[in-house]
Amino acid sequence: MSSRRSFIKISALGIGGIAAAGGLSRLATGAVSGNASTEKIDSPEQNLHRTPTYCEICFWQCAGWVYKDESGNIKKIVGNDDDQHCNGRFCPRGTGGVGQYYDEDRLKTPLIRTTTDGKETFREASWDEALDYIAHRMQEIAAKHGPECIALFTHGSGGSHFGHMLKAFGSASITAPSFAQCRGPREVGFLTTFGDIIYSPERIDIRDTRCMVLIGSHLGENMHNGQVQEMSDAIDRGATIITVDPRFSTAASKSKYWLPIKPATDLALLLSWIHVLIENEWYDKAYVAKNTVGFEQLREHVRPFTPEWAYGITTIDPNVIVETAREMRNASPSVIINPGRHVTWYGDDTQRMRAVAILAALLGAWGRRGGYYQPEKLHLPSYPVPPFPVPRRQPTEAYGGKYPLANEVVSNGLCDATIPTVERSCSYKAWIVNGTNLLAAIPNQANTLKAIEALELLVVVDTMPVELTGYADVVLPECTYLERYDMLRNSNHRLPNLALRMPAVQPKYDSKPAEWIARELAAKLGLEAWFPWKNIEEMLDWQLKQMGTSLEEMQRLGVKNFPRENDDLYFNENEEAVFNTNSGKIELYSSDMENEGFAPLPVYTAHEEPPEGYYRLNYGRAPMHTFSRTANNPNLTDLMDENVLWVNPKVARLWGLKTGQMVKLKNQDGKQSTFAIKVRVTERIRWDSVYMVHGFGHNNPKLTRAFGRGVNDTELITRVHIDPVMGGTGMRGNFVTFITEFEPNGKEAEA
Repeated sequence: MSSRRSFIKISALGIGGIAAAGGLSRLATGAVSGNASTEKIDSPEQNLHRTPTYCEICFWQCAGWVYKDESGNIKKIVGNDDDQHCNGRFCPRGTGGVGQYYDEDRLKTPLIRTTTDGKETFREASWDEALDYIAHRMQEIAAKHGPECIALFTHGSGGSHFGHMLKAFGSASITAPSFAQCRGPREVGFLTTFGDIIYSPERIDIRDTRCMVLIGSHLGENMHNGQVQEMSDAIDRGATIITVDPRFSTAASKSKYWLPIKPATDLALLLSWIHVLIENEWYDKAYVAKNTVGFEQLREHVRPFTPEWAYGITTIDPNVIVETAREMRNASPSVIINPGRHVTWYGDDTQRMRAVAILAALLGAWGRRGGYYQPEKLHLPSYPVPPFPVPRRQPTEAYGGKYPLANEVVSNGLCDATIPTVERSCSYKAWIVNGTNLLAAIPNQANTLKAIEALELLVVVDTMPVELTGYADVVLPECTYLERYDMLRNSNHRLPNLALRMPAVQPKYDSKPAEWIARELAAKLGLEAWFPWKNIEEMLDWQLKQMGTSLEEMQRLGVKNFPRENDDLYFNENEEAVFNTNSGKIELYSSDMENEGFAPLPVYTAHEEPPEGYYRLNYGRAPMHTFSRTANNPNLTDLMDENVLWVNPKVARLWGLKTGQMVKLKNQDGKQSTFAIKVRVTERIRWDSVYMVHGFGHNNPKLTRAFGRGVNDTELITRVHIDPVMGGTGMRGNFVTFITEFEPNGKEAEA
């Protein structure tokens, strides 16, 4: 990027921090400061001490125990038996989390952008200097443009601390990319149908289900721990699994039915299933009559969507469509149409998720055992602070009335609103980015870089030198989750519950917890009134005592489950359920969608086909990695250190490709991959698609294990279809072809 904000490689910086920390030993030593106590556990091998945590490697956030020897060396991390997220068992990511702590490539000291001999570089700084610099620049921007022109992008536990600080400063522009880039369409789709969202962990009752449909949901590869355990048990009990996927995924291998659907046609299949249920009167008549509105409009709407109609679009045999619909009917109401996580595909994703919700409603599954249960969360009081100042502008104003049904701030909306235009009276002038590599998270990298170029201040808070750090004005090294306290995990589940994260070891190098960073920055901004506690332990202890427990008890227990206020995990069949919709009923015909000018019933729209010689780019997850954030973890790269490209044998023969061959990729807009990827020839992918795991192909050499390993799918996603309902970024409308001859210097010749 040639501009005033050029990319800077974080190279030999931070050596002083290494020396101060005593070298790069893979074993940490030292007790934890403060009142962080540890519990001594007898072991047949040695005396071990344990401290509670909840995992930050993925956002399932399983609670567990960190075990250390008497010298303070971390020996293992295991699940907490009382935790509903994991039931005492950690997944490969969780057990490998210690690798994040020992990773010698970690950020080690604060860095400030500077110019030396006409060249931009970073220099090491003290925390006091770095925070002074940030506070001064934030105050300048606020004085000139208003505090509302500062935005926070965050993914992870640190967001609660930085969000608290930014709201005290006067800005509500706080966004998580996970909404618009991942789960937003399902939340809005279910909200406009049932008046409630899916939550995380999802409210799906896999434990008692008799049939589960996975349509684009790779359960088992995305490793949502508790759900994978429940699915395994459900299969053992004879539950039917129906997997709809152009790829023979791990879940498909465990399924009674695999439907290798043509990509981009899922909504046609869903509408046909709805047609079959209604035409054959296989829906739950009593439930639909009692709890829904709009059934007659739905019946007329889906009348043309026969299995034969769907076959011509999806390539799924009409008999299979009918047979799988019958399986759902037979299991009803203990049936789940799994809403999944990454559901931003083609730009009409809220409508597709509306069809998922409607299907669940017809089967009588919402609020029923084996379907979708009613989760409960504790009403955890916040430490008393003054009211936050009311911002003069809300973040939704930044994207000018777009995405009217979004129930969270849209990250790409803020990104777009950072690029100055003649029409826009105020653009964002500063970003604070915590725990998310926006260059891998938000598609259309060119647009993100254009926004970054327009910023007056970019602060990146992270544990690792991800690509985004190279564009920062200030880089702040956050310590890992094993080295810090955080806010209590207060999650929706079958039972309300709390989990504690406390430091198992002292922070390595010159890294700091997000809570400390936010509180110290707030002090420099004159916001001490909103951080009145002496330290986070005092704040947590106050909260816990309001709930009848204490920090001391939680340090011993790690997790505490509380009784439900009411016995309403499932609907009481003798009571009238009330839904938080305009009608008070489940809205098969959505009044919210209609009121905002959108189709009140899902409408199938055909999507673009790949050009000749191109294949749809599909991407997904691996059970040992989380997005791009773990690609350098030394424990997890031992399990998988690069992605590979799945190619159907017919396509491989056409191109002369062999398993293990290295290729580069070029998309429909001429964008080429920076690095090459190994081919895997397999029948497990349709001929019209290719597939890779997301999160590889890092281009920062300081990520010594991840640099140049595989291809970064995000850089090939230049065509983005925006969902007009809630702003989701549909990313599956991109196609790639193969570059089989290329030189190490990057000069390629297309075959």
